[in-house]
Amino acid sequence: MQLDSKIPEGPLAEKWEKHKFNVKLVNPANKRKYDVIVVGTGLAGGAAAASLAELGYNVKAFTYHDSPRRAHSIAAQGGINAAKNYQNDGDSVFRLFYDTIKGGDYRAREANVYRLAQVSVNIIDQCVAQGVPFAREYGGLLANRSFGGAQVSRTFYARGQTGQQLLLGAYSALSRQIAYGKVKMYTRSEMLDVVVIDGQARGIVTRNLITGEIETHAAHAVVLATGGYGNVFYLSTNAKYCNVTAAWRAHKKGAYFANPCFTQIHPTCIPVSGDYQSKLTLMSESLRNDGRVWVPKTVEMAERVRQGQIKPQDIPEDDRDYFLERKYPAFGNLVPRDVASRNAKMMCDEGRGVGSTGLAVYLDFSDIIKRTGAEAVSQKYGNLFAMYEKITDEDPYKQPMRIYPAVHYTMGGLWVDYNLQTTVPGLYATGECNFSDHGANRLGASALMQGLADGYFVIPYTIGDYLAQTPPKPVDTNHPAFAESKAYVQARAEQLLSINGSRTPDDFHKALGHIMWEYCGMARTAEGLKKAKGMIQQLRKEFWQDVKVVGSGEEMNQALEKAGRVADFLELGELMVDDAYNRNESCGGHFREEYQTPEGEALRDDENYAYVAAWEYQGDNQPEKLNKEALTFENVKLTQRSYK
Repeated sequence: MQLDSKIPEGPLAEKWEKHKFNVKLVNPANKRKYDVIVVGTGLAGGAAAASLAELGYNVKAFTYHDSPRRAHSIAAQGGINAAKNYQNDGDSVFRLFYDTIKGGDYRAREANVYRLAQVSVNIIDQCVAQGVPFAREYGGLLANRSFGGAQVSRTFYARGQTGQQLLLGAYSALSRQIAYGKVKMYTRSEMLDVVVIDGQARGIVTRNLITGEIETHAAHAVVLATGGYGNVFYLSTNAKYCNVTAAWRAHKKGAYFANPCFTQIHPTCIPVSGDYQSKLTLMSESLRNDGRVWVPKTVEMAERVRQGQIKPQDIPEDDRDYFLERKYPAFGNLVPRDVASRNAKMMCDEGRGVGSTGLAVYLDFSDIIKRTGAEAVSQKYGNLFAMYEKITDEDPYKQPMRIYPAVHYTMGGLWVDYNLQTTVPGLYATGECNFSDHGANRLGASALMQGLADGYFVIPYTIGDYLAQTPPKPVDTNHPAFAESKAYVQARAEQLLSINGSRTPDDFHKALGHIMWEYCGMARTAEGLKKAKGMIQQLRKEFWQDVKVVGSGEEMNQALEKAGRVADFLELGELMVDDAYNRNESCGGHFREEYQTPEGEALRDDENYAYVAAWEYQGDNQPEKLNKEALTFENVKLTQRSYK
C-alpha cells in the first residue's frame, strides 16, 4: 500500500485552516444517523466522545475501568504546553512547533506538529471554561513554568496533578453527554478485535470483564484512544492495566504500526528497589525547574555514599558534579528527556551512581529551599514531595531525591494520516495510541496537549469528512464478519485456558520486560538486538506451551486478561526489536551505541532514515513488511540537535 499522509497543500501556517474549510461536512440533521465507537476514556478518548456527541453523533464509549475517571491520563503530573506567551518571554506558535520538531530529533511530520502548536492555545481556553483549576499568579493570571527542551515558560499546571484536573474536565463534558443520552458508556469492557467489512472498520468485539461475555458492537466509524505500550517493559511508570491489546488487534486487522522502537525513558523516576516491584513511580519533570541533578565527582566518593559512610548533604560543593549544567549550559537541567536519561545512565556506568544499587543520581532542592523557603517549595511541589517520602521514607526537604530513568511513554503507535485515520478506512487513532506528533522523543508536557488537541479539536473535524462519504444506513451486528471476529476472540481465550502449564502470565511478562530493558531500552546495539529477537521468539514459544491461566472464560478472570495482553506484548516486543535493528542511526529515544558523536550524543542519518517506519502485518509468525513514509522538512533546517 502506498502511504498517503493527506497533508494539505499551502503554507505551513495555513494548512489546518484551509483543511478545515475543504473537508466535507455532515449536516446537523444527518449527524444523529451516524454511530461512532470511541475506545478509551482518557484525555483523547473522553474529549473525543464528548465533542462528537455534542456535535450530534451517537457515541458508544468503552473503558475497561469501572469509571472513565480511572484512565491513566489521571497520572500526569507536571503540566500541559500551550503557546499563549503569557510570560512575554518570546514564545509563539512557531517556537512551540520548532521546539517539538527539534525535541523529536526531526522524526515527525511538520504539518501535524504545527497543527498541534496552533490548537494548543484553544485547549487552555476550553479547560478554563470547564473549571480546570490551573495555578495562577498573584494577580489572578494563569501561571506558567518551564519544561525540558524549551527556553520559555509555556507549561500550564495544576500543582503536581495536572492530568487529574484535565481528566475531570473532560469527564464532566462526557458526563453531560451521557446524561443527554448521546453517549452510551460501557465500563469494564475490553476491546479484543476490530470488525472490518469490505475493507472498512464497522465495529469492535469486547469482553465484559465482570461476566466474561464476548459482545459485539457496530458503528459507522471507530476511534481508538487506548494509550501507549510502555508496559511491554514490565516495569514502567504506566498503570498496570495499560496495554497494547486494542492497538495490536487493530494492527493485525490491517492498521500499520509506526516507529514501534521509539520509546521514551523518563529521567526522573524513583529507582528500582527490588525484584518484587510491579511498577515504577514518576517524579514530575517540573521538579527539574528548581532541582539540580548531580553525582559525586569521584568513584571513591560515590562508593562511600553507597556504603552509607557519608550522607549526600554532607558532600562539599567542590566534590559534586552537576553534570547536566556542566555539559549543557544553555539548557542546564531542562534538557529533553532522552538527553537527561542517557547522561544519568552514563554517570552510573562510570561508577558514580548513588543509592544501594548504584543506579541513581541526585535531584537536589537545597538551593531553592535556601532561596525561597520550604513553604514556597511546598506550594509548588508539595504533593510530589509527600509521594516521594511515602515511597522511600526519605525527606526531600532535608536530603536530595534519588532518581533514575524509567520507561514512561511511547512515541510509536498506529500509523495515521493528517486526519488521524489509520490504514483501515473508518478506523482512527488518537493520543498516545498513534505515532503522529512527537517523532523520536516527546517533550515534557506535550502528551496532555496532544491528547486534548486530538480529542477536542482535530477528530471532530476530520471524522466528518469520512462519514460524509459514508451512507447513513444503520450498521448492525448481524453481518458474518461480526460472528467471525467473535469466534476468533472466543477461540483465543479457550486456547489460553486449555494450556494449563506451570508459569503465570506475570512470570512471562517479567521475563519479556527484562529482555526489552536490557537490549532495547536506553541503549541498543545490533548484536544485542539480534540476541533479543531470538530470546523473545523462544519465550513466546514457551508461553504458548507452558502458561497457566486459572479459572474459566465465563467469569471475572484477571489471569485470562493478563495472558491475552502478555501474548500481544510478546509479538509487539519482537517488532520493536526488528524496528530498532532496522534503523541504523541514533535519534531521540532510539540510541544505537554504534551511531553517536564523539561527545556521546545521538548521531542521525538523515540521508537514509528520515522516514516513518510503518510496519504491515503479514500473518502469524511471519516477518512484517516495512513501508516508508518519507519526511520532508521545508520550514526547519535539519541540524545536529544541540542543547549546549
